[in-house]
Amino acid sequence: MFQIPVLPKEHWFPDVNRAQEDGLLAIGGDLHPNRILLAYQKGIFPWFSGQDPLWWSPDPRFVLFPSKVRISHSMKSLIKKGAFNITFNQEFLSVITSCASIPREGQDGTWILPEIVEAYHTLHKKGFAHSIEVWKEGELVGGLYGILIGKVFCGESMFSKVPNASKYGFIQLCNHFQEKGILLIDCQVHTHHLESLGAEWMTRKEFMSYLSK
Repeated sequence: MFQIPVLPKEHWFPDVNRAQEDGLLAIGGDLHPNRILLAYQKGIFPWFSGQDPLWWSPDPRFVLFPSKVRISHSMKSLIKKGAFNITFNQEFLSVITSCASIPREGQDGTWILPEIVEAYHTLHKKGFAHSIEVWKEGELVGGLYGILIGKVFCGESMFSKVPNASKYGFIQLCNHFQEKGILLIDCQVHTHHLESLGAEWMTRKEFMSYLSK
């Protein structure tokens, strides 16, 4: 069986086709913004478990085409009413820290550790990491963030403090991406929430072809 490599100090990753069956490709390395960007360009993303970063490239992976987002009748009604206000890239740090702190069913903690927050905040200031904020009566009640690589948006995490806030934000993000010509949203792994919004499976090979575009 292929032995999972421990990454050196140099910004390098093994071929994604050498990932284990569950998608685990490598362990360790730093969270320097250049390493993180290199990872996304190669179809890899970090996901913590303990102290060392774990680097993943699953096959297949879960993706969503912005033009195929599924909007329920109830969500169409909320959008028509303007139930929430939407902003982009106004409160990135608040969004990522909210994603880290929000309780999640079946999870004892969060993989969004302080070093992840620092690294992605740096990437935001450099123009690579983006956020969408969902507001209700002046309060931040939902949002999500991710990395934009060319015309592929790699979604990282979302949060919601009131019902439908994150779903509302995600749908509005898809509408925004359609206007901007973004081809694909990388959802990384399956969730029922994303499946209900229209996410689907894609082979790693096909996903890498979108990255290469």
